[in-house]
Amino acid sequence: MRESPVDRVFLVGVYILLATFLLVVLLPLWYILVSSFSSPEAVSAGRVFLWPVDFTLRGYEVVFSNPTILTGFANSFFYTVVGTVISVTLTVMLAYPLSHSGFAGRKVLTGAVVFTMLFAGGLIPTYLVVQALGMLDTRWALLIPKAVAVWPAILAITYFRTAIPDELREAGEIDGASDLRILWKVVLPLSAPMLAVIALMYAIVQWNSYFDALIYLRDDSLYPLQLVLRNILILNTDAGADVTAAIERQQLAALLKYSLIVVSTVPMMLIYPFVARYFTRGLLLGAVKG
Repeated sequence: MRESPVDRVFLVGVYILLATFLLVVLLPLWYILVSSFSSPEAVSAGRVFLWPVDFTLRGYEVVFSNPTILTGFANSFFYTVVGTVISVTLTVMLAYPLSHSGFAGRKVLTGAVVFTMLFAGGLIPTYLVVQALGMLDTRWALLIPKAVAVWPAILAITYFRTAIPDELREAGEIDGASDLRILWKVVLPLSAPMLAVIALMYAIVQWNSYFDALIYLRDDSLYPLQLVLRNILILNTDAGADVTAAIERQQLAALLKYSLIVVSTVPMMLIYPFVARYFTRGLLLGAVKG
């Protein structure tokens, strides 16, 4: 089909609009990147714009030589991997029974799950529960209380209900397979897109989380990277043993602000391309039924 002049004008306008949005997103990211390779003096003076000024790797040298930052990075990696495994496992265990039309009380339990998305217990009751369970100042405080989120659970329920034919489950039951075996051998292998979507959701939340650590942790050896980053940027704590003068510390803190942002976002940026297609497909989960 030949495009009319109106269609061409429309497409040009769309491309211009998309290019504008792309620049709005990329320019801040590019500025952060070039600032992380600039000297502390240039960053502090605001002389950096599109290209590094007085190119240096000092920010990254301080980041990777500081034991607190390295410990925070290792803690965040642990919380993200272990927390995502726990969250995905519990979400599947919750969603699979609720996706069965013959499950007794399915509607009541589903309503109770959705209710928690609208009304939460609050910070103080949650803190008291964590304290009563003896999880304060432990890694479990960041892994268990918010292990299951409502939206990923709804995605999983919808996917199991619409994308997995009931005939497959019935065939497994006829062959004598238990529900757990059907889930492990039949349902999960066919649910890779959904699992990738909810795993990415949980991983991003775990990697970027700092508030729970701020509330529940006192031992700085358990701090995730985001809390260490907060202490450096907001509280302006000492970022390294070699930083002694107040002016030099402030200049280095300005540089570390960008270096730490790059270091903290690189893992998620490396993971995202491998699950991007699943994530895009996951946005349409349940959109078409039948």
